[in-house]
Amino acid sequence: MNDLETVVTHINDADAIIIGAGSGMSNAAGMDFWYEASPLFMKYMSDFYQKYHFEGIFKGFYNRFESQEERWAYLLKMLKMVSTIPPQNRVYDYLKTIIDNKPYHIITTNQDMLFKKFFPNEHVSEIQGSWGYFQSKNTSTDKHLYPTASFLDNLLPQIDNNRLPTELIPKSEVDGTPLIPWVRGPEFLEDKKYYEEYEKANQFLGKYRLKKILFIEIGVGRMTPMFIQEPFWEMTNYMPQSFYINFNPRDALTNPAIKDRSLLINSDTAKALQNISELIKGGQND
Repeated sequence: MNDLETVVTHINDADAIIIGAGSGMSNAAGMDFWYEASPLFMKYMSDFYQKYHFEGIFKGFYNRFESQEERWAYLLKMLKMVSTIPPQNRVYDYLKTIIDNKPYHIITTNQDMLFKKFFPNEHVSEIQGSWGYFQSKNTSTDKHLYPTASFLDNLLPQIDNNRLPTELIPKSEVDGTPLIPWVRGPEFLEDKKYYEEYEKANQFLGKYRLKKILFIEIGVGRMTPMFIQEPFWEMTNYMPQSFYINFNPRDALTNPAIKDRSLLINSDTAKALQNISELIKGGQND
């Protein structure tokens, strides 16, 4: 609890807060269907699991299906899960309580759209794409993004025996190339919206770069440290008034160069955020 009280002190002292969140934030919210055959995963994906035995929708995304028709049936059902299942606890509400009285910006590699459901779009940068869009596989010709919601409404009722009819497989309106989700991969479209997401974060950093910035990292793993973790370490190092806090029950790490301006919280993330939000609310009521 002493560490959490120290977190509150740094939040109160900060002029601005930058959140960097990875998949551990989704896990903290109880969205445990990404990498394991959890009850939530099995509730919606048991048919595919019984046939292919992949654990979690992320592994299913890279599964070798018998046909493109079956792959699209899986993809549409997976997107329906991601876009409609709410968090299983109040972790995003806790975070809102923690940062809502400060200027803040959220940078996330999560593609599950949850941050933009709980925070205004202008406060969130999805730097690795979003399951809320499709893109063409041919990025040199078609640079459009296609919202997934309309496809789900139209195509899910057309799935039969876990297959989408061939003629209904979504294609580019420009050149007929098959569509793929707009998420980081070999054909990831880095164009207008991609740069807009980064620009929001850059503008916030530019505005507060000479102020006391608190960098809070939540659930960033070791798979892709170059997108959030390493930039946070570097910015903390070169901004003398800044401070860095890392919430991660498994990999709470910092760079030795900023060890004296770091705080590592390796307890359960959801519970830690809940306790911090209660401390802040308690302080506001005093």
